[in-house]
Amino acid sequence: MTEQRITARKNPLLQQVRKLLTSRKAREKAGLFVADGTKLLQEAVSWYPGLDTVILSDGVEAELPEHVRLIRVPEDVMESISPMQTPQGALFLCRLPEKKAFTPQAGMLVLDGIQDPGNLGTILRTADALDVPVALLEGCADPYSHKVVRASMGAVFRRQPVQTTWQELQAGCKNAGVPIGVTALSDRAEDIRGANLSRMAVVIGSEGQGVRKEILDSADAELIIPMNPRCESLNAAVAATIVMWQMMNK
Repeated sequence: MTEQRITARKNPLLQQVRKLLTSRKAREKAGLFVADGTKLLQEAVSWYPGLDTVILSDGVEAELPEHVRLIRVPEDVMESISPMQTPQGALFLCRLPEKKAFTPQAGMLVLDGIQDPGNLGTILRTADALDVPVALLEGCADPYSHKVVRASMGAVFRRQPVQTTWQELQAGCKNAGVPIGVTALSDRAEDIRGANLSRMAVVIGSEGQGVRKEILDSADAELIIPMNPRCESLNAAVAATIVMWQMMNK
């Protein structure tokens, strides 16, 4: 393992870290993403072969693979690059995984325009726990932003989400004979307790707009989560969790 010490805040590596933390384009161009925290570092060491560079504050220790580059920095330098208000003393860079081709599956969760990093990370964490495959459509938050990685509690290291388009998903599901269900607040929607979600690909829509009209109009089934009539909707991560639980119980 190579180890280097950096004390200058304007060091090129540290400047790159700042860009990667704030820009999806920068992450995609460099093929790298950044995560923070000692617990997430342990998850990456255990599960993610793309761990590349680890930056540790003085006094913070971690068991690292031999191929990983280790950078040591003073605490004040860590504070200057960490996105956390109280840094844990560990930042690390990982290589972005190679993009996987979309493969339709029965019992798959599809996310349409989920933009809140906390919601997306929570959904990915739950999907990993319940072993539910997830596909991300256009408009979703970057699953490799540091906020999503943190909210997922390292789930992105264990199960890489597939990113695809509605057109590709629709064609793939049609060819595979997998019906597409969408969650919707409509009079014709079927109670999810009576639907066989395990044979469907089920779409959860964005926090503010729900599922796009284009998807609603061409879906095979509309589904509704029963709730108190005075309640208008559920948080996207909560709705996704209920749908995934129902998938596991049918």
